[in-house]
Amino acid sequence: MDADLGRQWMLPYDVAPGRSRSRRTIPTDRDTVLALDPTGAPPIMNRIRTRGVLLTAVSALAITLSACGSDDAAETPAADTSTGTSAPSASPVPETSAMPVSEGPFGEGCAAVPTEGAGSFEGMSTAPVATAAGNNPALSTLVRAVQAANLVDTLNTTPDITVLAPADPAFAAVPADALNALLADTPALTTVLTHHVIPGRLAPDELAGTHPTLNDDQVTIAGSGEDFSIAADGTVVGMEASVICGNVQTANATVYIIDQVLEPAGR
Repeated sequence: MDADLGRQWMLPYDVAPGRSRSRRTIPTDRDTVLALDPTGAPPIMNRIRTRGVLLTAVSALAITLSACGSDDAAETPAADTSTGTSAPSASPVPETSAMPVSEGPFGEGCAAVPTEGAGSFEGMSTAPVATAAGNNPALSTLVRAVQAANLVDTLNTTPDITVLAPADPAFAAVPADALNALLADTPALTTVLTHHVIPGRLAPDELAGTHPTLNDDQVTIAGSGEDFSIAADGTVVGMEASVICGNVQTANATVYIIDQVLEPAGR
């Protein structure tokens, strides 16, 4: 090794034209050479080696950074495009339909009305209400009560009224002695009968509600469509009254035939 260090390394250098080439002598002193490169390698070789180390280090760093970038991209979750909450779906609005409004007479009790003649719906439509009721066999007891109270002319000449007309079975439900006593008491009978008469002609869609009567009191009717009733505390026998044949037209009134006799409050 010492012999090798004792040897001079000669580096060729190009010289300008006209000048002789010269060789540069590199120190051969051991300490000087070691100072240049502790490994003993020539300076040029040392620079080449250093440059290679640097290139290797840079390449390794680039690979490392690339790998880190790939890991970060892999670990980053995809952007959540959802809002986190779903918009509530509109609840279907339930369809509601109004009860049908009858344009003509309605109700099971209409079957008792004659189909032709003066007592039919067509025949009644041209006569005033008391006269029309007298032509209808289903209302015979009511007509007798109206005559006993001397109300025939009043009902026939009063324009645009609504009559709640008890059918014969309604009067039959009243105990006989009580009914006979009522028919014999004209003021009481007048009070009861005028309680069944409402000013104005009420169509079926206007019937429900509380209405004034010709007795200067009120009657309350509940229901809609073709189903109407009056509370039990508003009848003579304490049973709920129902419209059994409604929207019957006469010359001056709209008639609703009911299955109970009404009683004014406080009578």
